Amino acid sequence: QGQLDESGGGLVQAGSSLRLSCAASGRNISDYNMAWYRQAPGKEREIVASISWSGANINYATYSVKHRFTIIRDNAKNTMYLQMNSLDPADTAMYYCNSDSNNGTYYFNWGQGTQVTVSS
Repeated sequence: QGQLDESGGGLVQAGSSLRLSCAASGRNISDYNMAWYRQAPGKEREIVASISWSGANINYATYSVKHRFTIIRDNAKNTMYLQMNSLDPADTAMYYCNSDSNNGTYYFNWGQGTQVTVSS
């Protein structure tokens, strides 16, 4: 099972930008479609964005995320990123990365996540 290390979160004001990183080890992300997830307090984990193994196909969970966030992968560095612009307090959550799962199977162990807190 591969390992994931998320970083780049922080406490920012509404309208700010953050760039999250997801560094993988033990497995190559190039073998998998990957995704970013988030979990807000009291809510279930939800998918934010996904990217195919080649980067050719990208999907965003909502219209709002689609027009503010960009998912990027660098297979050579075994790393994935999430560029987040125009952050809103509703984006406050713990952010995680993992393979994109349609059946509940994930190919990496869940990392610690990185906290994003957006103040109004």
